[in-house]
Amino acid sequence: MREIFAGLPWWVKWIAVPVIALVVFGSVIATVVGFVIQLLFKVLLFVALVGGLIYVVRKFMSSSSSRGDW
Repeated sequence: MREIFAGLPWWVKWIAVPVIALVVFGSVIATVVGFVIQLLFKVLLFVALVGGLIYVVRKFMSSSSSRGDW
């Protein structure tokens, strides 16, 4: 592989090959990046919802225990 790239100009190695790779694999890269961003958003949403649930339950438990037994 090094012999193939050794005789080529610098712009082929550093510009043409990456551009061709982006054209060929661009949709795959976009899909993977989109999936990762979507997964991070869902994890953050899950953490926020669980945190909110814990806050509400603790608030309810502290207010109901201060009123005494029914």
